[in-house]
Amino acid sequence: MTCTVPNSSEAKVLPPLPAPTFEFKQFYMGCLAQASYLLGSDGEAAIVDPRRDVDMYIDEAKAAGLAIRYVIETHLHADFVSGHRELAERTGATILISHRASAAFPHQGVRDGDSVKVGGLSLRFLETPGHTPESISVLVTDMKASDRPQMVLTGDTLFIGDVGRPDLLGGKGITAEHMAGLLYDSLHTKLLPLADDVLVYPGHGAGSLCGKNLSKDTFSTIGRQRETNVALQPMDREEFIRFLTKDAPEIPRYFPMDVEINRRGAPSLEPGMKPKPLGAAEFKRLRQEGAVVLDVRASGDYARESVPQSLNIGLGGQFASWAGTLLDVNRDLVIVAQDEAGASEARTRLARVGLEQTASEMAQGRAVDRFDHQPDVGECRNHDSSFRKSISSGTLLPGNSISHPSGLRSRTTLIVSGLPTLTGTSVSDAFAAAMVSFSLLRQRWKALSLSPLFAQYSRCVRSLRTQFSTCSRQ
Repeated sequence: MTCTVPNSSEAKVLPPLPAPTFEFKQFYMGCLAQASYLLGSDGEAAIVDPRRDVDMYIDEAKAAGLAIRYVIETHLHADFVSGHRELAERTGATILISHRASAAFPHQGVRDGDSVKVGGLSLRFLETPGHTPESISVLVTDMKASDRPQMVLTGDTLFIGDVGRPDLLGGKGITAEHMAGLLYDSLHTKLLPLADDVLVYPGHGAGSLCGKNLSKDTFSTIGRQRETNVALQPMDREEFIRFLTKDAPEIPRYFPMDVEINRRGAPSLEPGMKPKPLGAAEFKRLRQEGAVVLDVRASGDYARESVPQSLNIGLGGQFASWAGTLLDVNRDLVIVAQDEAGASEARTRLARVGLEQTASEMAQGRAVDRFDHQPDVGECRNHDSSFRKSISSGTLLPGNSISHPSGLRSRTTLIVSGLPTLTGTSVSDAFAAAMVSFSLLRQRWKALSLSPLFAQYSRCVRSLRTQFSTCSRQ
């Protein structure tokens, strides 16, 4: 499974934007909707907001003949674990981060107006609090081409189509209203005064939980955003605060954990993240000790055979975000994968959101039955023929086609926990995992005149209430 760059819809209707005049690359990781950057000139480079696995930056810089001199963090990220500490240790680079971050790793704190040189580039730092108190943006000028800024890297302050959410610090006594006011000031005094042709490169794109209305485009200009960004339309400060704090999506459970990991600096990843094979006896022991079984196979494979009370999040789509939202960081993980490559990929992608408590891996594919498993779902796996017909005809949508009002903008590939599945797609646990009450599912089925089928399905769910409750609390 690979993370891909989304297609740009903006380029279809507007003239193409100019390319930077210096060495530049955006690394876009679609499964986390996260962007990081390489800026290079005259043999030197800076990396901005690196993801956890950092080999790609080192390889890219080497191929371009660049030495990484700086690693820049625009803020303490909540939705992924950064590789800033490992990258700095491996390259000898200096980490630059806001002086307000209280960072616990070797770094150079930067303030508003500070600047550094990277070859012929001038990188000037703008303090742009609002998403977080320590948020900064990086204004980039190629001194060889012009003394006018060419681009601004905005982190989570300004996205394409939206701005950063201001409500992540409620647990620390800082209100969303206060942070939204700071964000309004940052936008209107630091970013919007920039020239219309300044390129905007944000930290996230569509699918990120750091905003509500992010575009699929991964870059734009100040001028285009001034015209089209919903959060930049004319409104005063109080209107902006009300707009930004209304209907905020739920904060995933792993966000506060990742902030603290990033404040300390995550340790280096284990090379290769090679999985350790696991036998049946060891598997049973780990289960008895409270380990969570995470099945990362495709939904069809899981529907055919699965371990009771396991959690299935397929590797396709936003696997890491769902895992970070659903899994208890204090419990060990056992990964069920189709093969060694799948287990290795799962470990790497889990590490990107700070989940590294993997006890063992590699209960391979169809071998799950070697754990003496007989799924206790009985009639639930043999649904009424009219129910199947309603699914195939499209009258009733499978679980991964129902939008969850939990704040997760993406749609789950498959999320089950020992509960019955419908044509390979879990409805009930998709809602439980998204912390949506079961009554919502009942209302939807009632509206579709499928109450009798719901009653049958409810009996199945009640027969597995213990498993359901356990999953809902994790």
